Amino acid sequence: MNSEANSSSPPPLSQVAAILAALVFPSLLTLTYFVVFSQRSPGFQQGTYALGKSIQFAFPLLWVLLVLKERLGQKRMTTSGILPGFLFGAVVSVIMLLLYHLVLRPSGFFADATPAIQEKISGLGLDSAWQFVALGIFYAAIHSVLEEYYWRWFVFGQLRRCTPLGVAILFSSLGFMAHHVILLASYFGWTSPVTYVFSCGVAIGGVVWACLYEYSGSLLGPWLSHALIDAAIFTVGYDLAPF
Repeated sequence: MNSEANSSSPPPLSQVAAILAALVFPSLLTLTYFVVFSQRSPGFQQGTYALGKSIQFAFPLLWVLLVLKERLGQKRMTTSGILPGFLFGAVVSVIMLLLYHLVLRPSGFFADATPAIQEKISGLGLDSAWQFVALGIFYAAIHSVLEEYYWRWFVFGQLRRCTPLGVAILFSSLGFMAHHVILLASYFGWTSPVTYVFSCGVAIGGVVWACLYEYSGSLLGPWLSHALIDAAIFTVGYDLAPF
C-alpha cells in the first residue's frame, strides 16, 4: 500500500471519493454518538458506536477487495519500526503522565472539564472501575491497531498512491486529528485553546506514525506507539473518573 504516487495521470474519481469518505466518516460518527446522542441511553450510544465503528473498519477491506480487486498483501512485515515506535510512545506517555500529575492536576487545570468527563463516562454506562479498565485495555490493545490499519494502511496508503509523500502525511494526519477535536471540545469547549493545542498533539502523532509506516512498511511500530499513548490517556482518565 506504500506505493509511490503516480503523478502522470489524475486519480479516478472513485478513488478520490473513497479517500474523502474515509477522511470524513470518523468525524461524523464521533459527532453522532458523542454529541448528538449524548443524552440517549447508554445502550443506544453503545449501539450507535458499535455500528459506526463496524462500518468504518469494514470499509477499507471492502474497498480494496471488492472495488480495487486487490489482494491484502503489503510489504513484508518487519521489526524495523518497533524500536522508534516504542521510544516515541514511551517518551510521550511519560511526559503526559508527569505533566498531568506534577503540573496540570495540582493547578486545577482539569477542574472545569472533570464534570463533563465524569458525565460522559457515566452516560456511556461505565459504572465501575473494572469496566473503565476493560475499556482502556480494549482501546490500547485493539482499537489502536484498528486505527492504525484505518488511518495509516488505508487512508495514508491510498493518498500515497496519488499524492506526494508530504501531502499524504498532512491530510491523513489532519483527518486523524479531526474527530479528536470533537471529543476534546466536548470536555474543554469549542472556543478553548486547550482543545486545539491537544488536537495538534494528535496530528503530530499522526505525522510520526505515517512517517514510521512509510519507513518500515509495517504497522507494528505505529501500533505499539499508539497503544502506549492510549494507555497513558486512559490512566489519566481513570484518575478523573467518578468511581
